[in-house]
Amino acid sequence: MFRGVYFHSVDQKGRIIVPAKYREQLGYKFFITKGFDHCLYIFPTDEWLKFEEKLSKLPVSKKETRKLVRFFLSSAYEAELDKQGRVLLQQDHRGFADIAGDVVLAGVGSKIEIWSKEKWEESALYGDNDEVGQDMDDFDIEF
Repeated sequence: MFRGVYFHSVDQKGRIIVPAKYREQLGYKFFITKGFDHCLYIFPTDEWLKFEEKLSKLPVSKKETRKLVRFFLSSAYEAELDKQGRVLLQQDHRGFADIAGDVVLAGVGSKIEIWSKEKWEESALYGDNDEVGQDMDDFDIEF
């Protein structure tokens, strides 16, 4: 399970450092795809294969299903770490997520999200604790 937030930057070649804590769980090869809210998702291979399996079981007769499957699968690629623990983010992915300088890597359970620092600050966090509490109530989550 991925947890925590790490701050890094993209180098001139479009690479980011994957934190050592994440590398342990990711392994050498993994999958990167576009995600919701204009971030990128990194999935360990086993989690990606589970996700692909779920997508393959959706009814292709529905237009919304086809769009969803296309969104994730057409933008996915297998990536690997270099010897310095970096991964190359493809140019179209960097454009999609507005990644050009500082980035945030956020562990969110079975995957990692990669955000531009600006987008992370704008949209990824709750504004106040009352909002968090309300959402927990709406989802029937208690401590």
